[in-house]
Amino acid sequence: MKKRRLLIFGILAVAMLPLSCNKDFLDTQPLDKISADATWGDPALSEAFVFNVYSYLGYGGFEEEGLGSLTDETMFTHTGRGVEVITEGTLSAAGTGNNRILPQWDELFLAIRQANVAIQQLPEATFDTAIKDRLIGEAHFLRAFYYHQLQRFYGSAPIIDRPYELGEDFSAARNTYAENVDFALADLEVAISKLAGKPTNAGRATNLSAMALKSRVLLYAASDLRHGPTASANSAMLGSYSNLDLVAYTSGDQMTRWNAAKAAAKAVLDATSGYRLDLAAPASAEQATETYVSIAMGGNSGVGDAAAASELLFERTHSPLFTQEDNWPLGGIHQGVNNGPNGYHNWAGNTPIQQLVDDYVMMDGSKFDWSNPAHAADPYTGRDPRLYATVLFDGSNWKPRPSDVAGMDPNDQIQTGRYDDGAGGTIPGIDTRDSPIENWNGSRSGYYLRKFIDADPAVSDNLSSAQVIPWPFIRYTEMILNYVEASIETGDEGEAVSWLNKIRFRAGLPAITASGTELRDIYRNERRVELVYEQHRYHDARRWMIAEETLGRGIKVIRPTATLKAGMTPLSPYRHDKTVYDYSYNVIDMTETETRTWDDKMYYLPLSRDEISRNALLVQNPGY
Repeated sequence: MKKRRLLIFGILAVAMLPLSCNKDFLDTQPLDKISADATWGDPALSEAFVFNVYSYLGYGGFEEEGLGSLTDETMFTHTGRGVEVITEGTLSAAGTGNNRILPQWDELFLAIRQANVAIQQLPEATFDTAIKDRLIGEAHFLRAFYYHQLQRFYGSAPIIDRPYELGEDFSAARNTYAENVDFALADLEVAISKLAGKPTNAGRATNLSAMALKSRVLLYAASDLRHGPTASANSAMLGSYSNLDLVAYTSGDQMTRWNAAKAAAKAVLDATSGYRLDLAAPASAEQATETYVSIAMGGNSGVGDAAAASELLFERTHSPLFTQEDNWPLGGIHQGVNNGPNGYHNWAGNTPIQQLVDDYVMMDGSKFDWSNPAHAADPYTGRDPRLYATVLFDGSNWKPRPSDVAGMDPNDQIQTGRYDDGAGGTIPGIDTRDSPIENWNGSRSGYYLRKFIDADPAVSDNLSSAQVIPWPFIRYTEMILNYVEASIETGDEGEAVSWLNKIRFRAGLPAITASGTELRDIYRNERRVELVYEQHRYHDARRWMIAEETLGRGIKVIRPTATLKAGMTPLSPYRHDKTVYDYSYNVIDMTETETRTWDDKMYYLPLSRDEISRNALLVQNPGY
């Protein structure tokens, strides 16, 4: 599925004039293009140009290959897609891996160039000032967003603040990381000002979007990976890099940066509110699960609560803005098809791994532990309710099966195990790689994604229907977590605990009273499960410099088995039933498709050999 760009070129209506009496036909304009003067003199055309800048956002996380599969969230099921060169640390300047997971340097600069054109031209536009200011604000927001993407993946980049013209020398050296951060922050200040008081449209940047992105930029800038002395102490490779200022601060005070991150996050919390964060006690397990489903749906589903849309501060949405671009997601690929079970004719692109499932705590707040016999015997009972809104496991109730599969499973339960056939053998579940239904799309991990897939039975998971679900580029709860992290790092633990407990109560978990290292560990796990699949873990593990023990720790998967209880006969068709079967769960290492390891060079992506050939002033990232 290729990314398509919104075309602002329309077909112009041309009056047919008698050639014998009018020689104006000799002064023609191309009929497949619109002149710059026309574009910047017309608000609709100017808006269409800015829509094109949005189009470089792509589909958010709704690709078949997901950023979570470079982390300890999920694994990619299929082979030959350039995923393993990233997870195994063999990425190089000659081969930059899967280009649908990782944003490419050249694509980001194409987006930046379009933003630069808008920023240069819009001030001279000859239409309503309010519309013009809104578009200027959006263009500055988008340029900051794309520069932050460069910072997150590559470190720093050349600061290009105007569109180059033909014939110019395009060579430019990378500015320092500090200069890149300051440039993005300056853009965001313009966006905050220009978008203040402007009407909001789903999928478009707002004043709050810009304030929230500012929070994220400052949080990353304060983190250990970006503090040169800490990064050098934690990584010999970074310590020996002679251009450390391209990827980190080499001067200045880290605590000052943490205080700036704290203030920016608090500004967003004070300016708006989230969803069901005012509880005085933990929600029930049922309500907590329903809440998290509603948040994942963004309020756009036949299940859950539409008020959950208040969580979204910047989203990739299904609207006329984007249907012009590529008709996404109508008639095309979406989360259900990309990641759902093969027993529903889906593709199982990214599947959760055991390390993620194990990190969901018990309802009483204690850790799940395979060495606890009660936990090991019944691992999916009594867990953090968000687990049930995030992961499909063996025995999970799910949607009605397609008509050609319904006879095999009239109970609509996920089947990822092997089940006693009563004759000394076993039968494979419908959703396994031994299934009679498209086994090549079966999960290797024993799990499937649940989050971001519409559970409404009226919405089928196939190519002929659309799941109208927004992608959450930024949401309110991230701002709480940003504030909690900055509060911990600045020693304001009481404030951190207070806000963290708001999220825990919503999730049905008890309050905490932790401090010190214990508080930091609880916070990091809370961020892990709350923001799972939302493209944060890859960056969080790197900026905390815990990648070796998280991203590089390999893959563990589950193999459920059902054995008939004494005197029982097998159910046909099979269904998950603890009164008929005893269930056991075998956790194993998975190395069939990749053998994960960590190399410190993976803290940053390489600049491709082609980019360096085009621009001799570029300095390569460490380790490549």
